[in-house]
Amino acid sequence: MRVPSDVLLLCWRDTRHPQGGGSETYLERVGAELARRGARVTFLTSAYPGAASEEVRDGMRFVRAGGRITVYPRMLATILAGRLGRGPLKGIRPEVVVDTQNGVPFFATLVAPAPTVVLVHHCHREQWPVAGRALGRVGWFIESRLSPRVHRRNRYVTVSTPSKNELVALGVDDERISVVRNGVDPIPGDAALASGVSTDGPVRLCVLSRLVPHKQVEDALTVCSQLRRSGLDVHLDVIGGGWWADELRSAAAELGVTDAVVFHGHVSESRKHELLSQAHVHLMPSRKEGWGLAVIEAAQHGVPTIGYRSSVGLLDSIDDGNTGLLVDGVDELVSATRKLIDNPDEAQRLGRNAQAKAGRYSWEATCDGFIETFDAVLSR
Repeated sequence: MRVPSDVLLLCWRDTRHPQGGGSETYLERVGAELARRGARVTFLTSAYPGAASEEVRDGMRFVRAGGRITVYPRMLATILAGRLGRGPLKGIRPEVVVDTQNGVPFFATLVAPAPTVVLVHHCHREQWPVAGRALGRVGWFIESRLSPRVHRRNRYVTVSTPSKNELVALGVDDERISVVRNGVDPIPGDAALASGVSTDGPVRLCVLSRLVPHKQVEDALTVCSQLRRSGLDVHLDVIGGGWWADELRSAAAELGVTDAVVFHGHVSESRKHELLSQAHVHLMPSRKEGWGLAVIEAAQHGVPTIGYRSSVGLLDSIDDGNTGLLVDGVDELVSATRKLIDNPDEAQRLGRNAQAKAGRYSWEATCDGFIETFDAVLSR
């Protein structure tokens, strides 16, 4: 497989953005691995307070401009200017472009001087209502009707078989979609990990997630509340930040679990793994996931995940009954969590299997999947 000499990556955020999450990690890790293999990689993304307009990190050059919505026209203009020998992309002639569709794509294929691969983690039908009725309808029209039409000759990459099936349902040809699953970072060597699940003190539950409405962290708070009411000493660590944090703190107060929940916000990689290693169970009540990188990060520590079957992507990252549990609704989330607390041998069995599964993923393999897709595009 030949590594392209010049690659352009587009994503509305990067991992240092306050709202950055798993999908941003995915593209950055692929970009860093491409750079390690000799490609010149440019990452176009939005600006945020305190961010440099340009920087070099992990072998990639980051170019930032625009906000949550304006990043799209700003980056199209940047690509056009580059073709005219102006702006940050002056002198850059990419062989391939990766356009990340987080609900809506950049439509880079309309202006880019190279073939475009569309990266989709999952479809956003269930999430668009959060944007408001009008914007949600426009967004879903772009995602479900306009984008498949504009990209009818482009190849797609997605992260799970269920997400591929969603794209096929929108009219994307099956043979144009490659499933390239997430890798996982190694556990930092300086992390002070727990030596095993403690039998002293409270039962520790955790959620690793961006704090936004569709992640439904409220359901994890409900689990904590109901288990405490039943007499269990339960503690919940919420790892991650986001604009929904104040709403979640209010929900914790209403449920009477403020003293049992710690909102850690954004933490370092070492601290994240320290907290995961202390957990008995990881909860992932998200409405929608493309894959669920947090499932695999918890699994690195032998911690099983309970998540929602309806979230689509977790059907791939969780082997129900083998590496974790899939449930339907918050009541089942509560009862499944209680089941694993009451049966630690079963929780440990799931955790061991999850840990073995996590060992099969790497960013090197993810990058290989992209290069195979690039080969297919460039050979055509």
